[in-house]
Amino acid sequence: MNIHLIAIGGSAMHNMALAMHKKGYHVTGSDDEIFEPSKSRLAKLNLLPAKEGWDVNNIHAGLDAIILGMHACADNPELLKAQELGLKIYSYPEYIYEQTKDKLRVVVGGSHGKTTITAMILHVLHFNNVDCDYMVGAQLAGFDTMVKLSKEAKIAIIEGDEYLSSPIDRRPKFHLYKPNVAILSGIAWDHINVFPTFENYVEQFTIFTNLIEPDGSLVYCELDPEVKKVGEAARADIKKLPYGIPANSIENGVSFLHVGTKKIPLSVFGDHNLMNVNGARLVCNQIGISDEQFYEAIQSFSGASKRLELVAKNETTAVYKDFAHSPSKLKATTQAVKKQFPDRKLIACMELHTFSSLTENFLKEYNDSMALADEAIVYFNPHTIEHKKLKPITVEQVKQAFGGNNIVVFTDSKALLEELLKKDFTNKNLLMMSSGNFDGIDFKELGEKIIDKG
Repeated sequence: MNIHLIAIGGSAMHNMALAMHKKGYHVTGSDDEIFEPSKSRLAKLNLLPAKEGWDVNNIHAGLDAIILGMHACADNPELLKAQELGLKIYSYPEYIYEQTKDKLRVVVGGSHGKTTITAMILHVLHFNNVDCDYMVGAQLAGFDTMVKLSKEAKIAIIEGDEYLSSPIDRRPKFHLYKPNVAILSGIAWDHINVFPTFENYVEQFTIFTNLIEPDGSLVYCELDPEVKKVGEAARADIKKLPYGIPANSIENGVSFLHVGTKKIPLSVFGDHNLMNVNGARLVCNQIGISDEQFYEAIQSFSGASKRLELVAKNETTAVYKDFAHSPSKLKATTQAVKKQFPDRKLIACMELHTFSSLTENFLKEYNDSMALADEAIVYFNPHTIEHKKLKPITVEQVKQAFGGNNIVVFTDSKALLEELLKKDFTNKNLLMMSSGNFDGIDFKELGEKIIDKG
């Protein structure tokens, strides 16, 4: 098979290239910009394009398939040439389905928790020596790539993102996977540039459940009212498995699951993660993993990258980073750290970075999302707003939107860093939350400096 990837440099796309190469396909690609770590990983397998940019000569009748990434535009010259030649053009999720259509497909959906639940399932299967294909949204410890597509595996575990499939396919990605087993973790309005109303956003999850294969299974979080409605309304032929927070306790900063008379220690914490564990367990049951096998494996799960990831710690301080950026994620993550360390104060710091978060009309959704923090810091870069061609927002608007007296707003990343390094972190934790990096803050370096002060 000869495959060409248009926009090969993206996080998901370069992992697809690596997976296809490992499967024995001949892979080529193009992009107008490729950054690390994609660049080095592609170069290592001789998949890095000889030059950056688009070139119609890359497209020819000998190609079996084109995979089109979201970074490309609808008028991309290579795409136009492929259309002109009548070549088979797949979006990223379409090609995932094409490669897994004869396997048992598990699809993890929801506004939050997708990557963590997918990672938990993969960890448990790996621990129990169950071979599977997969696609996950973060680099996981013990896994070479974020995508694996093989001939041998009978099961595929897929993280089901609700964002658009490609520049020429406006369907949400998770509408293309047709799961045998699906899980819905939560519904909280996101991607307002694509789904302008909450009702329109929720509708996408209803469509997702309608696409479950006949006699399939739906695992869903019954503590989320919107998910509960969607789950209960799913087709009668679908097996429905609701879940909530399992019985648990916290002892000396460690969370334990209570299973009968046993206490199962976990490396992750927070009600949202305890729910994720419960959901992952029910999914694993559907694919042949017993509760006993699951609980033995989950004890060594230390989390997905950037999901409540411990950066540094000493006896009185811990520094965490988290991908949280939407209101529901901020609330859950802030609550988790506060509850896990009740005797420590919490400084929670988040960056408004996504299109939704920087939109004036959406800001009000953040009200009280960091109310549990002793000090809450919000950062945004006015240049990012300008770059996204959005209406400017002010420091005062942000402060009012978040509410509470604990909010401080920064628009200068260096000033924010200086302020953090001036603080005394004795008996305090720091939580850094963003889908970006606060315009260049090195979390590891920051964590080490804070810990060294202690």
